[in-house]
Amino acid sequence: MGIDFRTSFVREPNSLRHHPALVLNADYRPLSYYPLSLWPWQEAVKAAFLDRVSIVAEYDAVVRSPTTVIRIPSVVVLKDYVKPQKRVAFTRFNLFLRDEFRCQYCGSTGDLTFDHVVPRARGGRTSWENVVAACSRCNLAKGSRSLKNTGMTLRKPPRVPGAEELKNMGRRFPPNHLHDTWLDFLYWDAELEA
Repeated sequence: MGIDFRTSFVREPNSLRHHPALVLNADYRPLSYYPLSLWPWQEAVKAAFLDRVSIVAEYDAVVRSPTTVIRIPSVVVLKDYVKPQKRVAFTRFNLFLRDEFRCQYCGSTGDLTFDHVVPRARGGRTSWENVVAACSRCNLAKGSRSLKNTGMTLRKPPRVPGAEELKNMGRRFPPNHLHDTWLDFLYWDAELEA
């Protein structure tokens, strides 16, 4: 059994392993879905103390100082609305998300890298329109040749994704752990009550 590439790609910092807080924008939507907008509990407590967020839900766990006992926040909402960016940054992560963490030649989901459709050696640019996710095997097989010289085909043509499109793509990849208090604010395939 292999390691799931998309979950190993987004490494979870140690500070998010215990009691992370889901961070919602002022409109009560997550700042991002993938990776899910989470803060370490220490950041959530600090933001609440500085009156930058409201606490919407809490864990049963508490932290103590010499004079205070505080329940750890599990969901916080920003007091000021953060306008989502319209432009999508051209990053390895966003490229993999656009391509659904699949090789655009064979469809495999493991050992991903990226490939220039028109090789750089032949004048190809490093851009949304010329770079795709590719497994190491396909990337090596293609090398610096053009697609027509390899007989390989793309699953879909590379293009610039929209910010809303990437946000929606992120909803298809829920994290391994979703705390019960988060479910009312997330729109993954949560079971609806009849």
